[in-house]
Amino acid sequence: MSAHKNSAIHLRPRFKMNFNESKEALVQKFRDNLKDVNCKYCSKIIDGHIVIDIPVDENHFWSPQLNIEIEKLDDHTAVVKGLFGPKPQVWTLFMFIHFAVAFAFTAFSIMAYVKWTLKTDYTFALTVTIILPVIWVILYFLGQMGKKTGHQQMDDLYVFMMETLER
Repeated sequence: MSAHKNSAIHLRPRFKMNFNESKEALVQKFRDNLKDVNCKYCSKIIDGHIVIDIPVDENHFWSPQLNIEIEKLDDHTAVVKGLFGPKPQVWTLFMFIHFAVAFAFTAFSIMAYVKWTLKTDYTFALTVTIILPVIWVILYFLGQMGKKTGHQQMDDLYVFMMETLER
Protein backbone atom coordinates (compact mmCIF):
# COMPACT_ATOMS: atom_id res chain seq x y z
CA MET A 1 0.00 0.00 0.00
CA SER A 2 1.28 3.49 -0.85
CA ALA A 3 -0.38 6.66 0.43
CA HIS A 4 -0.41 10.29 -0.66
CA LYS A 5 -1.87 13.13 1.42
CA ASN A 6 -2.41 16.69 0.26
CA SER A 7 -1.31 19.77 2.16
CA ALA A 8 -2.85 20.40 5.60
CA ILE A 9 -4.03 23.88 4.53
CA HIS A 10 -7.02 22.50 2.62
CA LEU A 11 -10.43 22.82 4.24
CA ARG A 12 -11.34 19.45 2.76
CA PRO A 13 -8.28 17.15 3.15
CA ARG A 14 -7.81 14.48 0.48
CA PHE A 15 -5.71 11.33 0.31
CA LYS A 16 -5.02 8.53 -2.15
CA MET A 17 -3.73 4.99 -1.48
CA ASN A 18 -2.95 2.08 -3.78
CA PHE A 19 -3.82 -1.48 -2.70
CA ASN A 20 -2.85 -4.86 -4.12
CA GLU A 21 -6.44 -6.07 -3.84
CA SER A 22 -9.40 -5.91 -6.20
CA LYS A 23 -11.99 -3.17 -6.00
CA GLU A 24 -14.66 -5.73 -5.13
CA ALA A 25 -12.62 -7.15 -2.23
CA LEU A 26 -12.07 -3.68 -0.75
CA VAL A 27 -15.76 -2.73 -1.05
CA GLN A 28 -16.71 -6.05 0.54
CA LYS A 29 -14.44 -5.29 3.51
CA PHE A 30 -16.44 -2.10 4.11
CA ARG A 31 -19.77 -3.93 3.73
CA ASP A 32 -18.71 -6.58 6.24
CA ASN A 33 -17.26 -4.11 8.74
CA LEU A 34 -20.23 -1.74 8.57
CA LYS A 35 -22.71 -4.62 9.09
CA ASP A 36 -20.90 -5.61 12.31
CA VAL A 37 -23.13 -4.99 15.36
CA ASN A 38 -20.23 -3.22 17.12
CA CYS A 39 -19.81 -0.73 14.28
CA LYS A 40 -20.98 2.71 15.38
CA TYR A 41 -20.66 4.50 12.02
CA CYS A 42 -23.47 5.31 9.62
CA SER A 43 -22.73 4.79 5.95
CA LYS A 44 -23.95 4.45 2.40
CA ILE A 45 -22.28 2.22 -0.17
CA ILE A 46 -23.10 2.70 -3.82
CA ASP A 47 -20.90 0.72 -6.19
CA GLY A 48 -17.36 1.91 -5.38
CA HIS A 49 -18.44 5.05 -3.52
CA ILE A 50 -18.65 4.91 0.27
CA VAL A 51 -19.85 7.72 2.55
CA ILE A 52 -19.13 7.30 6.26
CA ASP A 53 -20.81 9.59 8.79
CA ILE A 54 -20.24 10.20 12.48
CA PRO A 55 -22.83 8.48 14.74
CA VAL A 56 -25.96 10.56 15.36
CA ASP A 57 -25.34 10.88 19.12
CA GLU A 58 -21.82 12.30 18.52
CA ASN A 59 -22.83 14.47 15.57
CA HIS A 60 -22.55 18.29 15.72
CA PHE A 61 -22.53 21.16 13.22
CA TRP A 62 -18.80 20.72 12.42
CA SER A 63 -18.80 16.90 12.29
CA PRO A 64 -16.90 15.64 9.25
CA GLN A 65 -17.94 13.12 6.67
CA LEU A 66 -15.57 10.74 4.88
CA ASN A 67 -16.18 10.13 1.18
CA ILE A 68 -14.25 7.18 -0.22
CA GLU A 69 -14.02 6.30 -3.90
CA ILE A 70 -12.52 2.91 -4.78
CA GLU A 71 -11.37 2.65 -8.39
CA LYS A 72 -10.17 -0.45 -10.19
CA LEU A 73 -6.69 -0.19 -11.72
CA ASP A 74 -6.58 -3.77 -12.94
CA ASP A 75 -7.89 -7.16 -11.74
CA HIS A 76 -5.63 -7.25 -8.68
CA THR A 77 -5.03 -3.61 -7.75
CA ALA A 78 -7.22 -0.68 -6.81
CA VAL A 79 -6.82 2.89 -5.67
CA VAL A 80 -8.70 4.29 -2.66
CA LYS A 81 -9.33 8.03 -2.84
CA GLY A 82 -10.66 9.76 0.24
CA LEU A 83 -12.06 13.19 0.96
CA PHE A 84 -12.83 14.55 4.41
CA GLY A 85 -15.31 17.36 4.49
CA PRO A 86 -18.27 18.82 6.27
CA LYS A 87 -21.76 17.48 5.77
CA PRO A 88 -23.21 18.58 2.41
CA GLN A 89 -25.59 21.06 4.07
CA VAL A 90 -22.73 22.85 5.86
CA TRP A 91 -20.56 22.87 2.71
CA THR A 92 -23.44 24.25 0.63
CA LEU A 93 -24.11 27.00 3.18
CA PHE A 94 -20.44 28.00 3.23
CA MET A 95 -20.20 28.01 -0.57
CA PHE A 96 -23.40 30.08 -0.85
CA ILE A 97 -22.00 32.65 1.58
CA HIS A 98 -18.66 32.73 -0.30
CA PHE A 99 -20.41 33.31 -3.64
CA ALA A 100 -22.66 35.98 -2.08
CA VAL A 101 -19.59 37.79 -0.72
CA ALA A 102 -17.85 37.52 -4.12
CA PHE A 103 -20.95 38.82 -5.94
CA ALA A 104 -21.36 41.70 -3.46
CA PHE A 105 -17.65 42.56 -3.79
CA THR A 106 -17.98 42.76 -7.57
CA ALA A 107 -21.19 44.79 -7.41
CA PHE A 108 -19.90 47.27 -4.82
CA SER A 109 -16.57 47.60 -6.66
CA ILE A 110 -18.46 48.54 -9.82
CA MET A 111 -20.71 50.88 -7.83
CA ALA A 112 -17.69 52.60 -6.23
CA TYR A 113 -16.01 53.01 -9.62
CA VAL A 114 -19.15 54.42 -11.26
CA LYS A 115 -19.77 56.86 -8.40
CA TRP A 116 -16.12 57.91 -8.46
CA THR A 117 -16.20 58.57 -12.22
CA LEU A 118 -19.47 60.52 -11.82
CA LYS A 119 -17.82 62.51 -9.02
CA THR A 120 -20.54 61.64 -6.50
CA ASP A 121 -20.12 60.32 -2.94
CA TYR A 122 -18.64 56.83 -3.19
CA THR A 123 -17.56 56.31 0.45
CA PHE A 124 -20.28 53.74 1.29
CA ALA A 125 -19.54 51.60 -1.78
CA LEU A 126 -15.78 51.83 -1.17
CA THR A 127 -16.20 50.97 2.52
CA VAL A 128 -18.26 47.87 1.69
CA THR A 129 -15.72 46.90 -1.00
CA ILE A 130 -12.97 47.04 1.62
CA ILE A 131 -14.99 45.18 4.29
CA LEU A 132 -16.03 42.25 2.05
CA PRO A 133 -12.52 40.73 1.71
CA VAL A 134 -12.26 40.94 5.51
CA ILE A 135 -15.51 38.96 5.74
CA TRP A 136 -14.09 36.40 3.31
CA VAL A 137 -10.97 35.99 5.48
CA ILE A 138 -13.20 35.58 8.57
CA LEU A 139 -15.13 32.85 6.72
CA TYR A 140 -11.87 31.09 5.93
CA PHE A 141 -10.85 31.12 9.60
CA LEU A 142 -14.33 29.94 10.64
CA GLY A 143 -13.84 26.99 8.29
CA GLN A 144 -10.43 26.30 9.83
CA MET A 145 -11.98 26.51 13.31
CA GLY A 146 -14.67 24.04 12.24
CA LYS A 147 -12.02 21.70 10.85
CA LYS A 148 -10.17 21.84 14.20
CA THR A 149 -13.43 21.21 16.08
CA GLY A 150 -14.08 18.08 14.01
CA HIS A 151 -10.43 16.97 13.85
CA GLN A 152 -10.74 14.19 16.44
CA GLN A 153 -13.76 12.80 14.61
CA MET A 154 -11.78 13.02 11.36
CA ASP A 155 -9.00 10.99 12.98
CA ASP A 156 -11.57 8.44 14.22
CA LEU A 157 -12.99 8.07 10.71
CA TYR A 158 -9.49 7.64 9.28
CA VAL A 159 -8.61 4.96 11.86
CA PHE A 160 -11.90 3.15 11.14
CA MET A 161 -11.17 3.24 7.40
CA MET A 162 -7.60 1.97 7.84
CA GLU A 163 -8.70 -0.83 10.17
CA THR A 164 -11.30 -1.85 7.62
CA LEU A 165 -8.84 -1.80 4.71
CA GLU A 166 -6.18 -3.74 6.62
CA ARG A 167 -8.51 -6.64 7.49
